Amino acid sequence: MKIYSRFFKRPIDFVLSLAAFIVLLPVFMVVTLLLAIANDGRPFFLQPRPGKNGYIFRVIKYKTMNDRRNEKGELLSDAERLTPIGAFVRKTSLDEIPQLLNVIKGDMSLIGPRPLLVEYLPLYNETQRRRHEVRPGITGWAQVNGRNAISWEEKFRYDVWYVDNISFWLDVKIIFKTIGKVFKSEGISAEGVATMERFRGSNYVKD
Repeated sequence: MKIYSRFFKRPIDFVLSLAAFIVLLPVFMVVTLLLAIANDGRPFFLQPRPGKNGYIFRVIKYKTMNDRRNEKGELLSDAERLTPIGAFVRKTSLDEIPQLLNVIKGDMSLIGPRPLLVEYLPLYNETQRRRHEVRPGITGWAQVNGRNAISWEEKFRYDVWYVDNISFWLDVKIIFKTIGKVFKSEGISAEGVATMERFRGSNYVKD
């Protein structure tokens, strides 16, 4: 595990992500154009996310939601702001393509815990914080075991399990399982919501 993660995982990430981006470049250009039309010329947005050891980087994401607001000037819910092309991009996982550039740059890995919001950092317990011992990934063990359809606690358990069991063959398994999930469009969101509910800490109790 240590030999693979220390010496081989990063070169494999770079080669595969570069090759994948070149192959997907026509799709990238078409999706970028359609989202630019749907979002007033803004197909992307950059968002700070914590990477390995908590290092903050800017993840490159497609802008799948518009900026519609209510009469009070407040943003509408995610479900109300999700554009038709944005919903399609999410359903088909095409929204992950720009993150190949983050992998090429070295901020992310192809496989690893998903990079979450910076504001979640102080909410993790000691065990959950271990997800940052490796580079975050475009897909990961939690994504092929429920993605956004499982609870935050389950997701973090899968993330930490991956950190403890990382290996070449596990990464290969995750890649093939990810392909299957994409074709089946499984686990895109939690039941009843358009996107994953925000993490409020393991001890948070709903009203």
